[in-house]
Amino acid sequence: MLAFDRECDRGGELLLAGVDEAGRGCWAGPVVAGAVVLPADWCPASLDDSKKLSAGRRDVVFDEIRAGALSWGACAVSAGVIDRRNILAATLQAMAGAVSRLRLVPDLLLVDGLQVPEVPCPARALVRGDGTSAAIAAASVVAKVLRDRVMVAWDRRYPGYGFAGHKGYGAASHRRALTELGPCPLHRTSFRPMVDLAQGDLWNGSCK
Repeated sequence: MLAFDRECDRGGELLLAGVDEAGRGCWAGPVVAGAVVLPADWCPASLDDSKKLSAGRRDVVFDEIRAGALSWGACAVSAGVIDRRNILAATLQAMAGAVSRLRLVPDLLLVDGLQVPEVPCPARALVRGDGTSAAIAAASVVAKVLRDRVMVAWDRRYPGYGFAGHKGYGAASHRRALTELGPCPLHRTSFRPMVDLAQGDLWNGSCK
């Protein structure tokens, strides 16, 4: 991943940033984006796509990123905004917000995915970038760790749904809680499971 970033930043001549999101496919909670500017030719030794790291390892890497990054930022966009705008628009909004919180304006932004947010710098979309670029992988860890912590906090406000465990994803236990309790304010009402629940057909539903 550092080799890819070295090529993109011309061996450290350009200030490179990465941005990624967490929670795009969840049934509940915000979508969260992280943006990170790493020093040239440096990343935590255990850095990888956040989905490939255990929760404990992500926390360790997150602390290393906070200590070693030149700058980092994060932004959460709520379920209400997701329902009003759609998940793609909300994701791009979160990414733009995370980049705006960087103390430095990068010369190039690497974006995980197919589309780039509106940002005040050149940007390049990179499919599966969290497994290719160190900067994007670092951003994915920031987004995932912060979103997980948000969902653990919300679990105390809305007990019974299991948010601290599944973090809002479409687990079987989440389905059971929805049938027993109905949706709470954290749920994305535009997503298929909630639409089907309102129509009395949750079990035939699937996540957008």
